[in-house]
Amino acid sequence: MPGRPYVLAETTWSVTRDTEYQVAVLPWGATEAHNLHLPYSTDAIETEALAIAAAKVAWEQGARVIVLPTIPLGVNTGQRDVKLCLNLNPSTQLAILRDVADVLEHQGIPRLVVFNGHGGNDFRQMIRELWPKYRLFLCTLNWYAAGEDEMFVHGGDHANEMETSLLQYLKPEWVLPLDQAGSGQARHFRVRALREGWAWAQRDWVRVTADTGVGDPSLATPAKGQQYFARLAAKIGGFLAELAATSLDDLYE
Repeated sequence: MPGRPYVLAETTWSVTRDTEYQVAVLPWGATEAHNLHLPYSTDAIETEALAIAAAKVAWEQGARVIVLPTIPLGVNTGQRDVKLCLNLNPSTQLAILRDVADVLEHQGIPRLVVFNGHGGNDFRQMIRELWPKYRLFLCTLNWYAAGEDEMFVHGGDHANEMETSLLQYLKPEWVLPLDQAGSGQARHFRVRALREGWAWAQRDWVRVTADTGVGDPSLATPAKGQQYFARLAAKIGGFLAELAATSLDDLYE
């Protein structure tokens, strides 16, 4: 059975040589502890699955999108003291992104979306640095900022109800029973501006949370995960299709 033509890891030269790809999508996750019940690969699993599902939506609308292999390492300087949380510094990410951009531009693929699924990654400054050097259109998308999450009762931003629901849907065999999860209770900055978010500092993870989670996962369900995933895939797929169809010489109204 042939692989999906919008997933580079599955497709072949016999397909790619004859396809005029309009958008490349680079999923970028992380490898880090996610409370006591989710796997270290949570961010990579979610990000790759959503990138592929969104590409399918766009492909079916006629956009020629290709999902590149997922990069599973992200910026985790705040988790250095959590065993086997792996860190990729922003300067290393920039070097990787530059190399990918070089080859895509050389091969004539005109657009690259850095598809981010980890809060510690921030590609905006990297794109600002690379922008003057390329004709290639570069943009970044944080999938977790694209969805309406009103179905989730509890907040938080790491191994919370939303992420747990997604993993229960995507990889249920890798999710431990919720009665084995930590509470996800987290401490907040004492300084008001840092607490309110209009000033920023890196969180020291081992001082913030006892179980590495930030957000109560107890009300997560696979049904919530499936519904949320479908909404995100449709919305992001629409974006990819629109981006593919928009002339790079006519981006502004």
